[in-house]
Amino acid sequence: MQSSRLAPLDRDRLRAEADGFDVHVTDETASTNADLAQAAHAGAPEWTVHTTDHQAAGRGRLDRTFTMPRYTGIAVSLLVRPVEVPPTRWPWLPLVAGLAVVGTVRDLGVEAALKWPNDVLVGDRRKLCGILVERVETPTGAAAIIGIGLNVALSAEDLPVERATSLLLEGASTTDRNEVLVALLHRLRERLEMWRDPAGAEQLTADYLATCSTIGRQVRIERADGSDVVGEATGIDPSGCLVVDGVPWSAGDVTHLRPV
Repeated sequence: MQSSRLAPLDRDRLRAEADGFDVHVTDETASTNADLAQAAHAGAPEWTVHTTDHQAAGRGRLDRTFTMPRYTGIAVSLLVRPVEVPPTRWPWLPLVAGLAVVGTVRDLGVEAALKWPNDVLVGDRRKLCGILVERVETPTGAAAIIGIGLNVALSAEDLPVERATSLLLEGASTTDRNEVLVALLHRLRERLEMWRDPAGAEQLTADYLATCSTIGRQVRIERADGSDVVGEATGIDPSGCLVVDGVPWSAGDVTHLRPV
């Protein structure tokens, strides 16, 4: 008999409770980001959501793979069309998504934090979530797809790597994927609306600095050419870059970021 902990997503419940979102659910797909990109090109409106019970070929930053067993996690992609936001602010989108995930899991009793730019960690080591934001050009203008893979009900035996974790293993108040997904979508919308409002930039930056465990630490930046840079992470600049000893670094410049 199927455990209630490992049940399919409830399409009707999601559509009823995710007010303001157009939610599409599949049994299995290679990538919710790829599915949503196709829908965006076909004219899908803002706040369209694609999610699935099993993502077979998810991707993370730098084309790292992201997989999870069926029914054990949330793989979701959200479409936004923030055409009014200056391009210089778009690199903040991955950070904004990270803030939304942290807020969601903290509400469930899991004390998570962010490692720049958007790794959601528990205990400064165990990774709970992966995020990939992609810009797509569509006939009606540029759009962004925010892809999130959140480990919900993975057991210790299910973990893909030793440093991963899940809401179940961290003692979350619920591992009902429907409940978690609805809460996450509403958190995302709240943070995205703050990001889109120029008056919200200062508060957003303050919230990120308070949530990011990288700030104030000695870090080692590992670059694609094999060179390393060591220094103190002191802040985030207006473009979402990590400032280390006064020098801003974008996520594209960094292969790995590690504490010293």
